[in-house]
Amino acid sequence: MDLNLRGKVALVTGGSKGIGRQVALTFAHEGANVVLCARTQADLEQARSRILEAAPACDVFIISADLRSEAGAQKAVQTAIEHFGGIDILVNCAGAAPGGLLSALTDDIWHESLALKFLGYVRMVKSIMPHFLERGHGVIVNVVGNDGVKPSYWELTGTAVNAADLAVMQALADQYGRHNIRINSVNPGPVDTGRWESLTQAFARDMNFTVEEADHRAKHSIAFGRLCKPQEVADVVVFLASDRASFVHGAMLTIDGNQRKAIMDA
Repeated sequence: MDLNLRGKVALVTGGSKGIGRQVALTFAHEGANVVLCARTQADLEQARSRILEAAPACDVFIISADLRSEAGAQKAVQTAIEHFGGIDILVNCAGAAPGGLLSALTDDIWHESLALKFLGYVRMVKSIMPHFLERGHGVIVNVVGNDGVKPSYWELTGTAVNAADLAVMQALADQYGRHNIRINSVNPGPVDTGRWESLTQAFARDMNFTVEEADHRAKHSIAFGRLCKPQEVADVVVFLASDRASFVHGAMLTIDGNQRKAIMDA
């Protein structure tokens, strides 16, 4: 199926690693031009090289910006517009909230979790919205996480931040749909990225399991008995960003293999 993305411009935050990089690569394979935004220049350059090796016809532009401030979000949007002349798609994929039980969560951990994974998403939408309104169209896809709809007491910051992301994005969908700006969110469960090892270590620590047992319990909680692949998330994100999903708006699509989290601590 042709997604009609050739020549469009997609700005992907958190685009240097993991799901974000796979999303950017998938856009590139579909003929879109890509803006990668992340904090670390070296990681961005490495990601650009990998994408260009796989899709040499793509124009991959990188922007080092810290989305924990409004100035960083504005820099990302304005620099991308200056380079390409416009942006068609925003994918919010930057940031993660650390796991942890209530007793171990300090105010600093809560603030750090909110600063990027929640407020970073809000800042990016606020920064890009005037551009979308001026153009009369735009698409936003938020990569959130299934903690927002399947709360976990060992991932309280993720539960809070993801639920906040989903609620705010649904409210904004109500506001901006009339302006031909589509906003949708996807909620992955456990995904096999470089971050998975640290997540299982944190889960094992907090629940007094071995790392091997923590990994087994997580996989056993998923109907397919395995982790999601980054490409499986990227395919859904890119489809939602395309004209093929033109009537999908305000949706929250869970991509977790029907995970049953209660199995993890049983």
